[in-house]
Amino acid sequence: MTRVEQLEQQIVQLDPDEFAQLREWLMEQDWAEWDLQIERDAASGKLDRLAKQALADHAAGKSRLL
Repeated sequence: MTRVEQLEQQIVQLDPDEFAQLREWLMEQDWAEWDLQIERDAASGKLDRLAKQALADHAAGKSRLL
């Protein structure tokens, strides 16, 4: 049995409050990883083209307030 399968078996035994806590923790971990990826992409220049296009669109009046 894989580690994931073992975790799955344990997760289905959690009560609703424990499951909610786990879900929140997993979402926070996912968000933190997403933030790190965005930081790495920005630092490496991968987002430069998108940023330049967004600034050009804004300067051309193609943006609006949210």
